Amino acid sequence: MHKYNISRSSSFYAIGLSYKKADADIRGRFSLDNDAKHALLQQAKDNDIESLIVTSTCNRTEIYGFAQHPYQLIELLCDNTNGTVEEFRDVAYIYKNKEAIAHMFRVGSGLDSQILGDFEIISQLKSSTKLSRTYNLLNHFSERLVNAVIQASKRIKTETNISSGATSVSFASVQYIFKNVENVSNKDILLFGTGKIGRNTCENLVKHTENEHITLINRTKDKAEKIAGKFNLVVKDYANLQEQISTSDILIVATGAHRPTIDKHIIQTKKPLLILDLSIPKNVNENVQELDNVSLVHLDHLSKITDETLEKRKADIPLAETIIEDVKAEFNSWLETRKFAPTIKALKHKLTDFATAELDTQRKKLSDFNEEQAALISNKIIQKITNHFAHHLKDDDVSTDDSLELIKKVFQLEEPQKTNV
Repeated sequence: MHKYNISRSSSFYAIGLSYKKADADIRGRFSLDNDAKHALLQQAKDNDIESLIVTSTCNRTEIYGFAQHPYQLIELLCDNTNGTVEEFRDVAYIYKNKEAIAHMFRVGSGLDSQILGDFEIISQLKSSTKLSRTYNLLNHFSERLVNAVIQASKRIKTETNISSGATSVSFASVQYIFKNVENVSNKDILLFGTGKIGRNTCENLVKHTENEHITLINRTKDKAEKIAGKFNLVVKDYANLQEQISTSDILIVATGAHRPTIDKHIIQTKKPLLILDLSIPKNVNENVQELDNVSLVHLDHLSKITDETLEKRKADIPLAETIIEDVKAEFNSWLETRKFAPTIKALKHKLTDFATAELDTQRKKLSDFNEEQAALISNKIIQKITNHFAHHLKDDDVSTDDSLELIKKVFQLEEPQKTNV
């Protein structure tokens, strides 16, 4: 990206893994909780990485950043997760420069989501960008790119039907319950964990089932009480988990633990129990399936559920892609201007030097020299000349590189020292 005066020698990369090639177990090994994100960003800062954004959701873990080689970013990821370089190599993707830019647009616009039109990733991207800013790991390029992706996401939401209806994994969970459980409104439902997917699932359950038998349990009780207050639900202590499971017909697990919090030994009930594990890493041990009365469903299965609404959304993919190309073209146009920004800046300095020398000469010659008016006129002329050159360099019909060389030669320009911006 050095030719765009974004970075002296580094390239912009997007590295990561997603549901497309990595199953839930592998995604769990590469997932980053809040502490791990902070540690990764600090390590990046210590390693003189100039700009970096990291996201980790149930469907993907990605790093967008500048590096001499993508291994620098892969190393950051593996150092701060339980995943290895070998595992990453088997399922990963690595995009560079314009391919990396295009990838972020597709991800942020919901076209790369496990459920088409799921826009929850854009809020993750916003939060990740904000966190990078606190570590001074956000250069002008990255900030501008994220803003462009947000703009494309907003336009797709308003100008297409891709986000019509509910589109998230949490909604798919409720759909699954409706299709596989009779008399849902009368069933005892326990939500264990209050992560984002858990909260959204809870909201969808209340909205679509009119069930008055929903209980929340979280390790930190006050978090559960805040959510319960919003939906008028019952909250129980974490110590009552096993007892509450025994009285439940449906158990939804949405915790953020690094290892399973539910296994067969905690289930004492003999009545049918449906368990939905919405966690990455998985928080329900596979051994629960050894119990004849238990059915276990993981979010990877839920994400494959399609309905007529989802099929209809696919028809709007071409329109969404057109919007992305439109916004991306604006971003690329800005990026192209970065190629000649230092030359225009150097030209402006040179013209200012000319003006200063001439004003000094006229000041000595004229007794009634008007300092303020002369400065105003010269500044306006300088601005008009530099604007004229800038418009010329933006013209698609001219060779920008040839024009830059000519301007430098004619005006004998020495560009200001480049800085990473």
